[in-house]
Formats: sequence, structure tokens, C-alpha cells
Amino acid sequence: MKKSLFFISCCLTILSFQTALAQIPKKIIIEHSDYFDINQVEAPDAALLTGNVRINHDGVIMTCNKAYYFQKENYIKAFGNVQLVQGDTLYLNSKYAEYNGNMKQAFATGGAIMRSPESTLATDTINFNRNTQEVYYNSQGVITNKENTLRSKSGKYYVAEKKFQFLTAVTITNPKYVIKSNHLDYYSNSGQSYLFGPSTITSKANYIYTEKGFYDTKKNVAHFLRRSYIKYNDRLIEGDSLYYDRNREFASATRNVKITDSINRGIVKGHYAEIYKNQDSMFVTKRAVAVNFVENDSVYIHGKKLMVTGPEGNRIIRAFNNVRFFKTDMSGKCDSIYSSSKIALTKLIGKPILWNGENQITGDVMHLIGDNNTQKLDSLKVLNNTFLVSKDTVGTGYNQVKGQNLYGKFKDGKLHDVDIIKNTEVIYYMRNDAKELIGINKNVSSKINLILEKNAIKTITFFNQVDGDIYPEKDLPENARKLRGLVWRGDERIKSKDDIFTAEENELNDKLVKQGKAENAKENVPMKIRKETLNYDKKKKK
Repeated sequence: MKKSLFFISCCLTILSFQTALAQIPKKIIIEHSDYFDINQVEAPDAALLTGNVRINHDGVIMTCNKAYYFQKENYIKAFGNVQLVQGDTLYLNSKYAEYNGNMKQAFATGGAIMRSPESTLATDTINFNRNTQEVYYNSQGVITNKENTLRSKSGKYYVAEKKFQFLTAVTITNPKYVIKSNHLDYYSNSGQSYLFGPSTITSKANYIYTEKGFYDTKKNVAHFLRRSYIKYNDRLIEGDSLYYDRNREFASATRNVKITDSINRGIVKGHYAEIYKNQDSMFVTKRAVAVNFVENDSVYIHGKKLMVTGPEGNRIIRAFNNVRFFKTDMSGKCDSIYSSSKIALTKLIGKPILWNGENQITGDVMHLIGDNNTQKLDSLKVLNNTFLVSKDTVGTGYNQVKGQNLYGKFKDGKLHDVDIIKNTEVIYYMRNDAKELIGINKNVSSKINLILEKNAIKTITFFNQVDGDIYPEKDLPENARKLRGLVWRGDERIKSKDDIFTAEENELNDKLVKQGKAENAKENVPMKIRKETLNYDKKKKK
């Protein structure tokens, strides 16, 4: 037992001795000097070295024209063509330098230049702490490498990580863009930049703002977070998380996405979007909605997916799956929508239903046609199985017009003149100015014309082969007061822009908005790039 304790004690003593030796500063070694002199008047306690001076200290080689060596202090003052070399990774050149062997710290000034395999730093004064392997400067500095030029008032370089850190005004100049920030970390080997605080990236293609982001200067891909946006000449892209590929001019956005089109006077919102600038295409989903400003009003179009393609003047909006839209005096539903700005045509595809004021309009095919000259809604076309229905203003009955096709004209944005042709049928509750029921008009004809005012029927005109009569209420049974195929869907009517969303979509929206506001929000959201947005309108090559 005593032998074991003695052995342990010896081991601890040896370890302590080795540690103490390791902590003793190594002495500076003078490997070469053409001349060696001691001048107590000019430099007390110092040796003067001149001509091809070469000094070695713990893996660092220093060369210069002239040096003062303070042996007691283990200190060097070097003059003329000074170079400090650490391995094959760091070269520090200057007109004057000082080196403290005890502290393992270097100071270089006078056209100081630090070179590494990846980059070069030029500034007035450089400090190098070998213990922490950190280089720092507080004078205007320029860093250059193959791709970029960085300028800053001060900075720090971490040798092991090959990282520059700037906490004051810094600018990265690249042939394609310029980055400006007050806090930027730049890795010289990978070309990756991390931006903190208000930062901008300016190029001919766009302008980017972020308060937290990442930019790979070699691959030209980026990820921006926190109050970030990408601004093109005609489009502003905002979102909690933005991904950007400069080579393809592709951007995707996640959560609280808003895309503003200043030229076409429209906004698209959702919680996920993809934008291909060169192909003029955009894909939006997750509570997606397109808002277009028309005639001092706004048209809201919502679908599970929204796709916007084409340049200005030939823009096409497509909405898919359970589409709903709303305008102050008009709303509707269908399976999908196709809207072309070039021909001012909007197609409601798949079980379309339109509410114009109090009127419900249905048919197999429904088109809304605009006027590109006036930028106003011009006409409505409904083909096959047309049905126009509105509730009687006082009673419980329904005013009904049925036919094969409907052609309507708008006046000041409101449906005004309507023709319904082929096999038309009408049931209409006729009332006087006092709202008293005069009778129920039940007719068939080959064509009917309606004049609407304030979204209500003002006059009805029957053409050709008119057959019918006006019946007193008591003479027309209840089962004869409805045309075959009547389906009143008033409970489905979209009465506000908020009604275009389902309860599930609103719940998702509240959840994502709440996540975005949370301090611990997941900012780096994985993004799945959808190729369907690329070249969508181009025909397949045979």
C-alpha cells in the first residue's frame, strides 16, 4: 500500500514538473544576423542585429533588415522588410514590428499585410495573439481573395477557423453584388458569410435587406431571416424565412409570405412560395391568396395552390382546388380559375357559382371578360344550364331565370344588362312600390332580357314564343313555384374577404403567425423546390 502511494506521489510530482516546464516561456533564438552589436547608449539592454536577420520562436520565423533584441524581456523590435511566418498558413509583412516572446504576441505596422492561402489583409496596423490564434486590426482594412474584396474599419481574424469577424461598417464587393453590414462573419476558405443586424445586398438584378442571414459567396446561394425581403424592379418578396439562388434567380419563402407586384397592382400571400424571376413564374400555397386592385376595389382569389406566370401584359393567374374569390359586389366558387391579363379573360372552371349582389348565377361554363383599355369588368358569359336566382325581397319565394346561355354586360363594375337565350323559363314575384305582391309571373320564351339596378331586377322583357301568365299567389301552388333544377346555396355565399378561407386554413394561419412571432421560432425551415413552376407555359418539345 505504501509503495502504491509512493508511486502515485512520484507520478504527480513528475506531472507537476512537466506542467511547470511547459508554462516557462521559450526563449527567442537568433538564427542569423550579418552583424551583431551592443550599444548601451542607443539601445540599453538590447543587442543590435543588422543584415539578413532571422529569428525563431516556438514555430514562428521572423526575418527583417534590422532588429533590437531585448534578451531579458524576450522581446524583439524589427525594422525594414519585416516578415513573420507561422507554418505555411500565415504570413505577416510590414515596415516595422514588435514581438513579445513571453506573451507570444506580435504587433506590425506600416503597410501591414497578412496573407493566408485563401486571402490577403492589407491595413496600417495588425496585432497577432499566438496564444488565442487571433489577428485583429482597428484601422481601415482591405481583404481580397479570388471572388471578393472586403473593406472595414476594424476586424478580427481567427486563424484556426479561417474566419474574419467585423463589428463595424464592412463592405463585400463582388463583380455581381455588394454586401454591406455592421456585423459580419466571413470564412475565407469557404466564402460563406453570416450577417447580423441591418444588412443589405445590392446588385443589378435586385436589392436584399436582412437582419439575420447567410450568404455563400462561392455558390451564390443564401438564406435570410428576420425582417428580410428581396426587391426586384417590379416585385417585393417578404417572408419569415427566405432562400435565394442568384445563379438561377430563384427564391423561395416560408411563413407569412407576401409578394407585392407594383406594376400589375397585385399582392400574393401565403405561407410558402417559390419565385423564378427569369421565367416570370410564381407558385404559392398554404392559405394562398392573390389580391388584385381593380376599379378602386380589390379582388381576392384563394385556392389551395396559386400559380402566376408570364411577364407584364401577358400575366396568367391560375388557382387550383376549392377556389373562392371575393369582390365588394361579387363573389364566387369553383374548382379552379384561369385568368389572363393579355386577353382580359377569367375562366371559372368546374362547378362555378357566382353571386352578384343578391343574385346567384350557376352554369357549366362561366367566363368574366374585362376591358384592357378601361381596366374595368366588361361582360359575363355563362354557357349551358344557366340558372339565375335571387330571394324574393319580402316573402320566402325565389325569383328564378333559367335558360341555356347567359350573356351579361357590366356598367360601372356592376352587372346591368343580361340576356338569357334558348328555352328560357321565368318565375318572378312582382311587387309594387309598397312591396305588395301583385302576382307571380311564370313564363317561357326563346329569349329574356333583364335590366338590373343596384344588383336587383328592375325590368324583364320576353322575346319570341312567349307562353305564360301572371298568377295570383293563391292560384299558383307551392310545388309550381320552383323551376326544375333549382338549388339555392345562399348559406355558401362569400360575404367578405375572410370568408374565402376555411376554418382549417384560418387555424393553420393563426398557428404559423404565432410561430413567427415567438422568440424561439424555427427560422431555418426546410424547403422543397417544385419544378412545376419552371417553364410552366412552354410547350413540350417533340
